[in-house]
Amino acid sequence: MSEGDRVLVIVPAHNEAEALPDVLDQLRRHAPGYDVVVINDGSSDGTARVAREAGVPVLDMCFNLGIGGAVQAGFKYAIEHGYAIAVQMDADGQHVADQIERIVAPVRAGECELCIGSRFLEETGYDGSFWRRLGTRYLSRVSSIVTGQRITDATSGFRAVGPRALRYLAWHYPSDYPEPESIVLLSRHGLPIREVSVRMQPRQAGTSSISGLATFYYMAKVSLSLLLAVFKEGPTGQAA
Repeated sequence: MSEGDRVLVIVPAHNEAEALPDVLDQLRRHAPGYDVVVINDGSSDGTARVAREAGVPVLDMCFNLGIGGAVQAGFKYAIEHGYAIAVQMDADGQHVADQIERIVAPVRAGECELCIGSRFLEETGYDGSFWRRLGTRYLSRVSSIVTGQRITDATSGFRAVGPRALRYLAWHYPSDYPEPESIVLLSRHGLPIREVSVRMQPRQAGTSSISGLATFYYMAKVSLSLLLAVFKEGPTGQAA
C-alpha cells in the first residue's frame, strides 16, 4: 500500500470493555495492513485500558460526545496523521474485520468517496431485531428519496471515506444522526456514494437502545433531520 493509500480504522467506543478485546484481535488477524485508533468516548469502564493494553492508540474524550462527535474526532486524527482513507467500525463486534477490504477497495480505486457496508444490498443472513430492521429500511427509503440514489442501509456505521469526504466530514460531521445525515450532505456536495454487500453479526455485548415504540420516535426524528439536511449549507470548498 502506498503512502497515499494509508488507511485508518476508527473505532468509537463508549463502555465497550467487554467486546473491544475481540474486535481488536480480529483487526490484528484480518486487517494487519491497516492502522487503528480507538476513540474512548467518555467511558466509565475499562475501555481505554483494554485498548492501550492491546497496543492501540487511544483518543480520550473528556465526556461522552456521542457517536457523531467521537467519529469526527477520529476523522480529524486521520487528517493530522496523513491518512487518505478512514474506516468507521463499531466497537461492539457487529462489524467483521475480514469485510473491511470490501468497503475500502472502491474508495481506493476512486469509484466513490463514501462506501457503505450494507446488510441488505444482498442476502447475507443478517438477523437483527425486527425493530432495528424496520427503522433501517424506513430511513434507507427516506435517504433514497432525498438523494435520488438507491440506499439500502442508511444507518450502517461500517463505512469507508476517501480524501475529499474525509476533509469535509472532519469539520461538518453531523452530531445527532450522523450515518444517514452524512449520506445526504455528501450527496448534496456531489461526492459519489456507493454501497457494497458485507457480512455483519449481532452485537457481542451490551444491548441496543432502539426497540419497541422508541423505534417510531427515532424514525420520526431522523426523518426530520434528513429533510433539514437538504437545506443545510456547508462550505463546498471543504469537499473539493
